[in-house]
Formats: sequence, structure tokens, C-alpha cells
Amino acid sequence: MDSNATLTCDALIFDMDGVLVDSSKVIERSWLKWARHHKLDESAVLPLIHGRRAIEVVRAVAPHLDAAAELVTLVDQEVNDAEGPLTFAGVQELLTRLPQGRWAIATSAPRVIAIGRLRQCGLPEPDVFVCAEDVSKSKPSPEGFLKAAAALGIAARRCVVVEDSLPGIAAGLAAEMAVIGVATTHAVDELGKATVRAGRFSDIAVEFSGGAFAISVRPPGTLP
Repeated sequence: MDSNATLTCDALIFDMDGVLVDSSKVIERSWLKWARHHKLDESAVLPLIHGRRAIEVVRAVAPHLDAAAELVTLVDQEVNDAEGPLTFAGVQELLTRLPQGRWAIATSAPRVIAIGRLRQCGLPEPDVFVCAEDVSKSKPSPEGFLKAAAALGIAARRCVVVEDSLPGIAAGLAAEMAVIGVATTHAVDELGKATVRAGRFSDIAVEFSGGAFAISVRPPGTLP
């Protein structure tokens, strides 16, 4: 299925960074500062940071360091970043219309960062919030999405994931969920494995009726 499609489901599960909040500059500033401090190759670090838990990135690029200790530093840097994240157009309007118990966030960010970003942006918090501490493996493992579906009490096949990262898209598909790929971290033509592709978050329209969601996605590149 490609864009300009309609999906139906009983629950929505959102990634956070790159989907609900534009935190790319905050995240990259923190990782660049950390990489330079440890004299690591920045070009080897940055491609790994989206959609993965920070502790796993540290283990991958700097196995000689104490990953738990470095995680503390990275979290502190992001929490105290003065500029903070921004909200993508359309996010506030959509989230405030969703019924609690029918949507969740499954993010690779630590809980303190995830909650902080939502509050900085004035976004509602879902009843189900799966963060880095709640899973044993990063995306592309489907663990986070499956835990979110279980906590919502909704069958995985009746959930739709909204993701921007390639590991996140792979995780949603591995969980046997339909996936809407949003072209914020990657170009639209790099999201080919997603069930549906959206050029931006505001291209996604959601209606809730009769206990189910109907989701329509405007084709990438078309005007509102």
C-alpha cells in the first residue's frame, strides 16, 4: 500500500522524536559534544542515534567506555539544553482529539527526556508511555510497540504505528502493525518499506468513530 490511502485501526502508537517533536538539533548537539569530548569519529556516531537507545549507541561506538555512566552525561546534556525541541505542525491538534486508552508513545528516549520534551512542547501525555527503560532491545526490535499494544489491551494487528526512523519502521512491521512513515529524518523515497508514506505529520488526518480510527494520508508533495 502506498500513500493516498486509508487505514483503519483500534489504536495509534507514535514514536516521539522526529514524529511528535522536532528534537533533531537537540539530539545531534548532545551527541556531537559527547563524541568530540571522547575524540570519536562523528561520522560513525550520528547515523546510529535515531531510533535507538542511547546506551546501545554508546556500546556500539565506544565499547571501551562505561555505557551507564555515559548515558547519565548524555541525558543531562539533553535535559539542560536551553533551546529545547519544537512541535511539528498538526501534532497538538491531533493528539488533543485522541481518546485516552487508544493511543500510546513508544520511544527510544529515556523517560525523563521523553516526558520533559512533551511538557516543553505543551503536548498531552498518553496513559501508555513506553520508554528506553521499559525495553531490553532497541528498535528494530518490535518489543516497544508490542508492549504498548499489550498495555492498551489492543491486538498488535489492530494498531497503526507512526514513525520517522528506519529502525522504527522495521520495528513496527516486525510487530505486524501497519506503519505510517513520516519524512522528517529520511526522504520520502527512503521510506519505501512503510505501509504508507507521509511527507509531513500534518498530512495525516484521523477520525474516531464507532470505537475505531479511520486514518487518511495525503500523498507526499501535494498541497493541503
